[in-house]
Amino acid sequence: MPLMNDGLKKSNFLNYSILIPYLLLSAIGLVMVFSTTYYAQLALGGNPYKQVINQTAFMLLSFVVIAIIYRMKLRAIKNRRMISLVLVFLVVSLLACRFAPGALFAPVNGARGWIHIPGIGTIQPAEIAKFFVVWYLGSIFSEKQDKIAERDFDEVFKGKTLGQKFFSGWRLPLWIMIILDYMMPDLGNAVILILLIFVMVGASGISWQWFKGYGIIGTVASILILGSMVISGGALANLIPMAHVRSRFIAFVNPFADQQVLASVGHQMANSYYAIANGGWTGRGLGNSVEKMGYLPEATTDFIFPVVVEELGIIGAIIILGILFFLIARILQVGIKAKNSFNSLMSIGIASLLLIQIFINLGGAIGIIPETGVTFPFISQGGSSFLILSIGIAFVLNISADEKRREITELTTEYRVFRG
Repeated sequence: MPLMNDGLKKSNFLNYSILIPYLLLSAIGLVMVFSTTYYAQLALGGNPYKQVINQTAFMLLSFVVIAIIYRMKLRAIKNRRMISLVLVFLVVSLLACRFAPGALFAPVNGARGWIHIPGIGTIQPAEIAKFFVVWYLGSIFSEKQDKIAERDFDEVFKGKTLGQKFFSGWRLPLWIMIILDYMMPDLGNAVILILLIFVMVGASGISWQWFKGYGIIGTVASILILGSMVISGGALANLIPMAHVRSRFIAFVNPFADQQVLASVGHQMANSYYAIANGGWTGRGLGNSVEKMGYLPEATTDFIFPVVVEELGIIGAIIILGILFFLIARILQVGIKAKNSFNSLMSIGIASLLLIQIFINLGGAIGIIPETGVTFPFISQGGSSFLILSIGIAFVLNISADEKRREITELTTEYRVFRG
């Protein structure tokens, strides 16, 4: 028995096919953060290692958090009281970021959404909200599996009227988050929240026909909206009420219009294309990007991938994407194989979060969708983003170990019964 118990220790079930790609991406991200920030720091007369030191601090903190979460029992992770407390914290934080005055909630590049902590840096509650949507809905839907199997769509969207079905119950706090994100304005994270809700509802156990139907409607609507923008030459973009969001759609239609002016809405997109073209197949070499030297705004965050292509080439970019897609595939595999509904929903949701964020970031950088200010997972500078995605990885590692240990325990029990 002691040997059996030792064999069932959680440390024996660590999923290295998830951990190793995560560590590789963390190391690559650290290198790219240094490469994209040192020039700007030198130009400002500051410490060229400042940003990479900050990123390293968040990375080390993330490793500690992963170790703590991995050792937690799953019932603690599913605790509804803790989830409710995080929900209250998020809503209050988002309200404060949008409406509270003072340096603590000061805007960054004309947009709100950050909490400035002296001596530490900034925290963006919207980053936490993305992971929270997966956690929150995973907890809710996992407890309704029998009722969802019986009542299907009507159980997920309870309510007598259309308004109650879509704006009450679990939907209400999520709508508040989406609206506050949009008002920051932070269109990218608002879109990610909507897409994550769609994925989690689809994975909740409802009929595939519902999920497929709404997916087709959403895809067709998106194509029609973006296509109309292009056909109208950007004229329809003038109907968008918020100037910050409107400028992104104008740049999407014609990024080269008036791009000689630094403040031009197309400046980022045009220089993103230049960076990709400069890189070619093999790149200019690590640290040798031209565009990061003041030509490409947000080269350390939203547009870091064009700099990756410029320095490491298309081949280097494909390798990084390959590692990321392998990681996502392994996380999805955990979710598909999981026998526990919460474990399955969490894994599918976290894999979807990574996939959606990659698509929105790359789609904006190469011009297939409007640029939305979303960071590239694990590679972009940003402590909040890195920490939250690392927490997602920690959940999956815990879930994977729990599923493996449960499987071994069940097989052992069956074997003992068989032996009589």
